[in-house]
Amino acid sequence: MWNKDEVQGKIDQVKGSIKKAAGELNDDEQLQDEGDADKASGQVQEAFGKGRRKIGETIEKIGEKVKH
Repeated sequence: MWNKDEVQGKIDQVKGSIKKAAGELNDDEQLQDEGDADKASGQVQEAFGKGRRKIGETIEKIGEKVKH
């Protein structure tokens, strides 16, 4: 199950894609750059969330093994 960082990362990536597309349509280089930055930030946040989730899953597995 996704955590809040993964969800927010996906949202930021979509927001960045929309900004970049709007910047391309309006020939607005600054908006395109902001879109690229939002996408990159979203990718980092999503990756952080995935890492956090995997660590949590690993800790749970270790806990299950210790119980047995």
